[in-house]
Amino acid sequence: MITGVDHVAIAVHDLPAARAAYEALLGAAATAAETHDGITSQLIGVSNTSVELMSATGEGEAAQRLHAAVAAEGEGLKSLVFAVDDIAGAHQRCERVGLAPEQVIERPAFARFRLASAATRGMRLFLLHRRHALEGAAHVGLDHVVIRTSDAEQAAALYGARLGLSMRLDREIAGRRLMFFRCGDAVVELACEPGDGSRDQLWGVSWRIADAGAERARLGDAGFDVSQVRPGKKPGTQVFTVRGGTFGVPTLMIEPAARRCD
Repeated sequence: MITGVDHVAIAVHDLPAARAAYEALLGAAATAAETHDGITSQLIGVSNTSVELMSATGEGEAAQRLHAAVAAEGEGLKSLVFAVDDIAGAHQRCERVGLAPEQVIERPAFARFRLASAATRGMRLFLLHRRHALEGAAHVGLDHVVIRTSDAEQAAALYGARLGLSMRLDREIAGRRLMFFRCGDAVVELACEPGDGSRDQLWGVSWRIADAGAERARLGDAGFDVSQVRPGKKPGTQVFTVRGGTFGVPTLMIEPAARRCD
């Protein structure tokens, strides 16, 4: 049913500033701004997904919901949008497994629907069929997106059994249980932490790059606050953190072990 991550959506106050920052971060140009239901958005594509930057600029119901979410939670990641190749079939399956999907919204470039928050532990999850591929930067890709949960079993049932993602790893690292689900050529990571058990949080992203040292230098020259390059948790990887300028999104850049030349 799900073929990958179509995009992650980031809500911001200042759309032009966010566009400039993410164009510099990802090394790719944004699409032209579009406004629907009082929300203005732009997409920035990379090799296997895209980032949607969005801001409430009107008075529609959707804009009011977005404005309320930003007021309550601040800027940052708000939605995770999965790619599907059959929107009708995906909608039917989601109905059958109790995810209470909303009606399909048709636009010239795509068709999508949202899953009920009550069935997704408060997460804003969408399934989308894009009619035309979005071009993006080939040198950057989504490595993984991180979701924080306080109920590992319910979250695993949602992403594994109900949404059909393949669990590839379930282990404890530094006292935290981490579960990794394959989604296309990216990963959805569940970070299990103590909490009240009622609501999960879309937390951060890791971008896959070819050369951590070169990328850190490029971003430092562009004005980003970046950490030193260090070994990643996975043997052979090299990572660094982007500590500012990402509009509330914890951001890690990772050079995978399989792509190292030395």
